[in-house]
Amino acid sequence: MSPTSSANPGCPTRRLTTAQALVAFLARQYTERDGRRQRLISATWGIFGHGNVAGIGQALVEAGDGRSGDGGNGGAGSGGAAHRMPYLQGRNEQAMVHAAVGYARQSGRLSAHAVTTSIGPGATNLVTGAALATINRLPVLLLPGDTFATRPADPVLQQLEVEYAGDVSVNDCLRPVSRYFDRITRPEALIPAALQAMRVLADPAATGAVTLALPQDVQAEAYDWPEEFFAERDWHVRRPAPDAHEREAAVRAVRSARRPLIVAGGGIRHSAAEETLAAFTAATRIPVASTQAGKGALRHDHPADVGGIGHTGTATADELARTADLVIGIGTRFSDFTTASGTLFANPAVRFLHLNITGFDAHKLAALPLVADARAGLEALTAALAGRGYRVDPAYETEYTGAKEAWEERVEASFATPDPTARPTQTQVLGLLDALVTEDDILINAAGSLPGDLHKLWRTRSRDQYHVEYGYSCMGYEIPAAIGVLLADGARTGPDRPRRPVWALVGDGTYLMNPTEIVTAVQENLPLKLLILQNHGYASIGGLSESVGAEGFGTAYRHRDADGGFTGPPLPVDLAANAASLGLRVLRATTVDDLRTALSEARDAGGPTCVYVETETPDTVSGPPPAQAWWDVPVAETASRPAAVKAREEYDRQVAARRRHL
Repeated sequence: MSPTSSANPGCPTRRLTTAQALVAFLARQYTERDGRRQRLISATWGIFGHGNVAGIGQALVEAGDGRSGDGGNGGAGSGGAAHRMPYLQGRNEQAMVHAAVGYARQSGRLSAHAVTTSIGPGATNLVTGAALATINRLPVLLLPGDTFATRPADPVLQQLEVEYAGDVSVNDCLRPVSRYFDRITRPEALIPAALQAMRVLADPAATGAVTLALPQDVQAEAYDWPEEFFAERDWHVRRPAPDAHEREAAVRAVRSARRPLIVAGGGIRHSAAEETLAAFTAATRIPVASTQAGKGALRHDHPADVGGIGHTGTATADELARTADLVIGIGTRFSDFTTASGTLFANPAVRFLHLNITGFDAHKLAALPLVADARAGLEALTAALAGRGYRVDPAYETEYTGAKEAWEERVEASFATPDPTARPTQTQVLGLLDALVTEDDILINAAGSLPGDLHKLWRTRSRDQYHVEYGYSCMGYEIPAAIGVLLADGARTGPDRPRRPVWALVGDGTYLMNPTEIVTAVQENLPLKLLILQNHGYASIGGLSESVGAEGFGTAYRHRDADGGFTGPPLPVDLAANAASLGLRVLRATTVDDLRTALSEARDAGGPTCVYVETETPDTVSGPPPAQAWWDVPVAETASRPAAVKAREEYDRQVAARRRHL
């Protein structure tokens, strides 16, 4: 007869360590939305040290065979094949979180990964990834080791000693970047904490990084766990409908608008509301601009799509924003890039309507809130407007479609490659890729000058093709995120179907930040397509530095000169050789024609492949269109150098246009 639980008298128990119980619990959690059920935590990334090797590490051995998994639901072990916990081996703790975030985004936030680390630097390396996950509203479960709960020796290796607080460890750095945080100082405390963690991960209005800090002694401590704790549990992902009063107020606002504009954010993708948005625009003909997270809400060739908005937006979208009398935000955070730091929405009569699943976001810019799931809210608006005959004036529709055609001519000019023997510019690289890809391809980027060029110029062909992380704009995100996307795609399509082409686009600065997970891609034989653009420095910040009077200081990768500056020859760094040394097959391209061939070969490759190209600095004709809206980077108010004095004059002129929307 099985022993019974002291917490639940009469309930059978299972004696396991805290770590074993946690892994067994995680393997039995599922999400369900629209009738589709999947594992909530489908795999665990881990780098082991003394803070987790004997706890979570040993538990993962118990839960499977110790081999890497594909991030799916299969496998054997205690509890049967469906309850195995696949393990994925990373090389850098921050990168493991990025990979988990890429997986969660590609999985529609319905499935996520856990990440386990040791105490000390392994735990603090999680902070950047956790911030990225939370800012982007993407679920990831963090399981850092922690110092001893019982304090048998004080301090232990890697312990942070805080004189005024004995219960603080480095893991407390994760509190402000986590949507839920708990430290499991007793085995039985895991039961409520684990349930709360799952609630947050599966809640579309609350999700982000969740941290369960695990003292290393508690991980290995045994307890008689109620069998009920290990029952399969479904977490329903809600689609809350709008309040009737808010819906009617929204309908009145739309019907009274003469120049409405939709700003599509990432919430549309998370809600899988793209078709619903298309139906809404078909009925109303309201144009749709997109944030970085929302790009792809409509295909680039949809009549209502007017491209990216804000500082990195198109001239079409930004001019519509300046004259809009109603801005309809859907699933966006309205960041400063989107609002051009409060200068973009210039119509004195402009008002905001914001459909968002969180009240926090829905009330931004003093908006009329419509708190609901994006799909449910759009369905309600479409139905409510259907019988009331609303549609924008045909002249307005003609205006924005004509402006879109004019912008496309600028895109073509930026993509054009008149000399096939020349070294390509960055925008020409994008043009060659644009000519090659189909709706199957996925592009991943996060930082540098590429997000701006992509937001303005890229022609998105499917709802998930455009994967640019611009909430945290984290250099080093792209390569591990691409691995996460490939794992999610493999879990969805199955082992017998080829994975979709996934491109990680990085500059040399980003590559040097975090190339470690190339080794993981090679280990898993994932067909990553890594495109490295070498321009010998931080090109994006270099341009910004010039514009704000900092004269490009500290942004070029060059030898020191005789005066101690960095104006000497470019550094003799061979990133292609470095990528090859980590196991990638590398294709070098020096001309437009070389690059066209290399990109095609990489796309067809069945294993991890890198395309390396040095880019040419574009001229004003062949380069990308300049910024169509301002971005606030404060300039020195007092300075002796002419560049900074001139930049401050321009700053004062721009900032005068900022307004508070009340």
